[in-house]
Amino acid sequence: MRVLVLGGDGYLGWPTALHLSEAGHEVGVVDNLVRRSYDEELGVRSLVPIEDMATRIAAWQDVSGKRLAWYEGDLTEADFVYETLRDFRPDAIVHFAEQRSAPYSMIDRSHAVYTQHNNVVGNLNLLYAMAEIDPDIHLVKLGTMGEYGTPNIDIEEGWLTVEHNGRTDRMLYPKKPGSFYHLSKVHDSHNIEFACRIWGTRATDLNQGVVYGQQTSATAKDPRLATRFDYDAVFGTVLNRFVIQAVLGQPLTVYGQGGQTRGFLDIRDTVECIRIAVENPADRGEFRVFNQMTESFSVADLASTVSRLYPGDVQIENIENPRVEQAEHYYNVKHTGLVELGLQPHLLSDTLLESLFDITAEHVSRVDTAALLPTVRWAKETPAVV
Repeated sequence: MRVLVLGGDGYLGWPTALHLSEAGHEVGVVDNLVRRSYDEELGVRSLVPIEDMATRIAAWQDVSGKRLAWYEGDLTEADFVYETLRDFRPDAIVHFAEQRSAPYSMIDRSHAVYTQHNNVVGNLNLLYAMAEIDPDIHLVKLGTMGEYGTPNIDIEEGWLTVEHNGRTDRMLYPKKPGSFYHLSKVHDSHNIEFACRIWGTRATDLNQGVVYGQQTSATAKDPRLATRFDYDAVFGTVLNRFVIQAVLGQPLTVYGQGGQTRGFLDIRDTVECIRIAVENPADRGEFRVFNQMTESFSVADLASTVSRLYPGDVQIENIENPRVEQAEHYYNVKHTGLVELGLQPHLLSDTLLESLFDITAEHVSRVDTAALLPTVRWAKETPAVV
């Protein structure tokens, strides 16, 4: 199968491209390399050094004998999208190519506008190109569990049967996103469902939980194939931050009381979920939704787990939550679709956390401790009345 991976220079896009290539697919990689410019803007860098794309692609050919087609360009440029699809002729497209940070989208007006324009317009260009060039292409779109928010009812896999005034209908599950980034993903989902319903597009929307881990079987084959390890308060994830703080001997900074609960999954499960979705395509006109997660944890639970497993002394410190979110809430997510198609999850283990401690210790000199603390706040201060 010919698979085009959009956002293939990113934390998850790169190992996904390798995993699909390793599975025998012909893989093309698309990126505008903007993720690297975010590091320059914020004055941060990946804990684990990463190579440029030319080196990465050459390294994969050295290691595997397989070639990755490379396209550098921006999805917000419609001509580039059309030209790329015509040249590569994909059977499936895996779409990671979006600004993925909630804090980044909440910095200020310009970052919110950039996030929504980049994500929504790029996705629309892609939908039109697919419909006009080859309507049979299967779109595998990376969404986020953050689209749902934290409703006080069970979270179904994308759809909900609603009874109202004696009538029943199947509708998209209502969304309650928590940032302008998450809102952009909701807009994407609605636009894709519309394309499926009106144009007969085939699409799988993967509402992904928080991913942890840094290595897959493919990236571990050569240091030049390493993917990112983000730890800063804008692009880093909570488990990465806790691991680094533990290794540095700093308190684990829990936002609020730590009752916020989210879905999580191992990076190895991320790439495998995408392979499963690609190899089991949605039907024409079907908007298929999978909740891509394997376990749920509260922030406090994760801090306690890291504290328990790290061999040194670890303190936990509760700090003011910079976000506007429920401190305690119900959270029960249905996530059976991918398991029914064959996913065998890697659950969070002592061994995995110990490997993250080792990776951090190896690169600890690259840590900028100031980047660990939150600087972006959701709520805007009300001007004083004079």
